[in-house]
Amino acid sequence: MSSKLIIIAVSGIFIIALGIKSCVDQKAASRLLRENERLIRENRDLRNSLTLSSRNAQQIADRKDMQVQAQVQFVDRREYFRRNWKQYISVNTGDYKTGFLGGIKDLQITVRNQTEYPLDNAVVAVQYLRNNGNVFKTEQYTVHNIPEKGAQSVQASNSRKGSKINIVLVSVTSQPMNFCWSKDKRVAPGDQDPWACVPAK
Repeated sequence: MSSKLIIIAVSGIFIIALGIKSCVDQKAASRLLRENERLIRENRDLRNSLTLSSRNAQQIADRKDMQVQAQVQFVDRREYFRRNWKQYISVNTGDYKTGFLGGIKDLQITVRNQTEYPLDNAVVAVQYLRNNGNVFKTEQYTVHNIPEKGAQSVQASNSRKGSKINIVLVSVTSQPMNFCWSKDKRVAPGDQDPWACVPAK
């Protein structure tokens, strides 16, 4: 009888020990599973952070490239208009009245600017001509603040003599375009951009 009790007691202790071990194993497994899930989350967050950082870095690099390209384009456009200004800047007159015995009145001078940059001023020489084509007198007028893709006009004074007029551009200046053209300016041989106010370095 005592032997059976001993066996039963030993078996109970063994079963309890197994139960305790199983509980400990389950807790350890649960801790291990939670730790594994935490590492997976951290790894996923790290990958997302790296992806976002990479995208931001690429966007910054792309933005810098666009700024550099825009700056290069800006400089090239200015130089292009300086070299080809005669295609984009012109001067003309509206209809004016002439007297029966000569004389000119209601003369308006208009400077047109088809570049992408405003002009600070343009100096125009107006030659009043006799019937034989000789110049009776010459007057200069300055037209200020000609907008880009626009025009600006000034009214010329009347003349008691002369039957027709001839207009000549004398100079044009545009700081935004770095453009300083003058009729009397000498151009150095081989200068590809002679009308720049400040030569490119």
